Amino acid sequence: MIFRQLFKAPVLPLALLIYLLSGCSADKMMAHKVSKEFRKSEIIKQYMVGFSLFNLQAKTTVFEKDGDKQFTPASNTKLYTFYASLKMIPERMPALRYIETNDSLIFWGTGDPSFLQSELKDKSAYNFLAGSTKKLFYSPGRYTGNFFGAGWAWDDYNDYYQAEINDLPLLDNTVWVKGTQNGNFSVSPKSFSSCFVKDSTQTAGDFLVKRNFNNNEFAYNAVAVKPNFVQQIPFKLSNATTVGLLADTLHKPIGLIDRNMPANAKTLYGASRDSVLKAMLLPSDNFLAEQLLLVCGDKLSDTLNTEKTIQYVLKNHLQGLPQKPRWVDGSGLSRMNLFTPNDMIAVLNLIYTEVNNPEKLFDMLPAGGKSGTLKNAYPKTDKPFVFGKTGSLTGIHNQSGYILTKKGKIYIYSFMNNNFINPTAAVRNEMVRIVTYIHDNF
Repeated sequence: MIFRQLFKAPVLPLALLIYLLSGCSADKMMAHKVSKEFRKSEIIKQYMVGFSLFNLQAKTTVFEKDGDKQFTPASNTKLYTFYASLKMIPERMPALRYIETNDSLIFWGTGDPSFLQSELKDKSAYNFLAGSTKKLFYSPGRYTGNFFGAGWAWDDYNDYYQAEINDLPLLDNTVWVKGTQNGNFSVSPKSFSSCFVKDSTQTAGDFLVKRNFNNNEFAYNAVAVKPNFVQQIPFKLSNATTVGLLADTLHKPIGLIDRNMPANAKTLYGASRDSVLKAMLLPSDNFLAEQLLLVCGDKLSDTLNTEKTIQYVLKNHLQGLPQKPRWVDGSGLSRMNLFTPNDMIAVLNLIYTEVNNPEKLFDMLPAGGKSGTLKNAYPKTDKPFVFGKTGSLTGIHNQSGYILTKKGKIYIYSFMNNNFINPTAAVRNEMVRIVTYIHDNF
């Protein structure tokens, strides 16, 4: 009966069936070959590895190795933040919320990180506030979380990648220190210059600045500064610091006011959302990632809270994930995050559909051998074949993204390596070897 129905069917469905069957056979062969590459790897046998490979056109999983096991994703977490931003942030970033009275303009932060950020340099909020003839009042308090994300390493507080979180970030929430030609250094924003103190007891080693954990006191050792020296240091957040920076930047007084944001508060729109997302993804910017989750929550309520935003995204936009993740921050700095390779595949598939423009999507992601955090992982090329996100912490190195094969197919992959003591370069090289094998042979 089945054969009679097949022979009576039109030519096109039969051809389609043959194509699908041949594709299925090809995927089985591919799974066998990729599995063999894993089995022969002596490096991969030494630590926890999760891998999943998905045929984007056929919408089928080709091969997986512990694809349903939980791994610490590190900065692969930013793919979740990326998808949440695509779903919840409009094409122009909400830069400020505000109301105007007879003589005053009261404004609230939205979490938007682009306000004079070093890469984006967006001046939308600056121009709006600078151009107002009214008295300016900042009302803080929309952000209800801690200055660090859940599970962050407190002893990294002095490192550029761990800027504190707030509702009105300015200038990356960091201080820039740069060497000058005379062996000295400059400080930006300049208002922090008076907070720098030389430690005359430290006369050896390379020049380095360290902030006091509890306040904005910056100590540096008494050695010459090389002209090419650059250090970016998170400053300690407070309402007074934010208002002081605003006043210095705008060259006008800013008042503080304690007022709940009304439902009818207007929105000032600023930077292009996609430009902010690209600036997050290419260098794996933690500051932008954390703040973007707050911006996602701007319209959910009058408060900004990372945990509430994450729960909303999981319930409303990621309810179909293969395994339930543990997701606690926007950047992946926390080791409390736990995702499976299959979950990463699901999110990348959703991202591909949401952007609906492969050229645009691949331009926003690091490209193997060409840009971002994958620039030096793969051989230098003008025609990259892998686009994705890396994720690294001590003992952790992951890649998740898209592979373009020589035969013109697109595969989604997630390669997660945890709990290794090998040099990261050795782990990276093994990932590159297998990903390149998939590109070359399928």
